[in-house]
Amino acid sequence: MLQLSRSRAALYLTFLVIVWGINWPLSKYTLSFSPPLLFAGLRTCIGGLILICVALPGYKKLNWKQTWPVYVISSVLNIILFYGLQTIGLNYLPAGLFSAIVFLQPVLLGILSWLWLGEEMFGLKWIGLVLGFLGVFEISASSLAGHLSVTGIVLALGCAVSWALGTMYTKKMSARVDMVWAVALQLMIGGILLLGSGSVLEKWTDIVWNVPFVSSLLFISVFVIALGWLAYFKLVGSGEAGKVGAFTFLIPLIAITCSVLFLGERISINLVAGLVLIVGSILLVNARSIFLVKKPTGLQR
Repeated sequence: MLQLSRSRAALYLTFLVIVWGINWPLSKYTLSFSPPLLFAGLRTCIGGLILICVALPGYKKLNWKQTWPVYVISSVLNIILFYGLQTIGLNYLPAGLFSAIVFLQPVLLGILSWLWLGEEMFGLKWIGLVLGFLGVFEISASSLAGHLSVTGIVLALGCAVSWALGTMYTKKMSARVDMVWAVALQLMIGGILLLGSGSVLEKWTDIVWNVPFVSSLLFISVFVIALGWLAYFKLVGSGEAGKVGAFTFLIPLIAITCSVLFLGERISINLVAGLVLIVGSILLVNARSIFLVKKPTGLQR
């Protein structure tokens, strides 16, 4: 796969960090109008339909008979488990704290990239990953000192594990599938199964179809789900998965800031300390690309 240019990669990362950061408090707010599984299914189905429309001109790249197991496994890890656990878990913990725990994922991603994909794991990268973990823990420390839902913590950790495994699997299989089709179909498969589960376990009549719910649902479906996942897997497929994971440590900072501003969640010195640790993590994980300038060896786009 051709490498993204630095400017395009930076643009994708900036977009991803912002919309995924906004997603956590916005999703918690939207859950006040809808049961969790139905909300998870609606947003992933809408996102999947959008990407299927984008992918249709390249229908020959689908290759369903040979690649359907890839779509199904990716859907289970990245959509059904990740969004199912996330949407239910946000009912048990503040959005900022829940997102901070989920973003242990980059630590898992860096380790799995080393073990499974053979990506280089040098000393500074190890230190950076540890600092990132400490930064996320520091951000959540004040919440951990108060009321803590064990169920919420378990669900958040489940999100982190399923997301890390799903990212690794998608990266491993990226040469076998078209990326747009891969994201579109895993969203549709996962969304249909989530809607089916929600239809059995929840009630459609409990959804409040007002302007705040519909506008939030559409924003999340288009920008967070469809465009967000597409940008994420383009980045993962074009560079080191562990490096991409390190930058996503910034997402809980935005989530916590938005949660404080719009949901009334508390801010403390832990947030400032966590920010320092996370910035240090990003610098160390990317130390070689930052301080060593390499000549281009191939085409960039």
